Amino acid sequence: MVIQYQGEQNGIPQTFTLRIIGNNLSKSSSNYQIDLLVGDKQLPTFTTLIHQSLSNCLKEIYLFRKHNGIKFDASSEKVAPKLVPYDLVLYNAHKQGLFMV
Repeated sequence: MVIQYQGEQNGIPQTFTLRIIGNNLSKSSSNYQIDLLVGDKQLPTFTTLIHQSLSNCLKEIYLFRKHNGIKFDASSEKVAPKLVPYDLVLYNAHKQGLFMV
């Protein structure tokens, strides 16, 4: 799943891309990897590459954004059409973690 936001980093307008890769290990277990890109450059954002929940991934992105002066414009969200519907439902349920105050 790929989601793009317009925003800024330290006052400079940028395009940010979130790449979310979900891996279902079994009926009761899954894990997620998430990448943050500025333009086409991937940022080294994570303490761990694999998270056990999408919510934890989004919290990690939030903390990285807060620490590095990155702001997303929530109204500019664009979701790439090629996705797993369940991933979109999960993302929509947890994306408030990206925009915590």
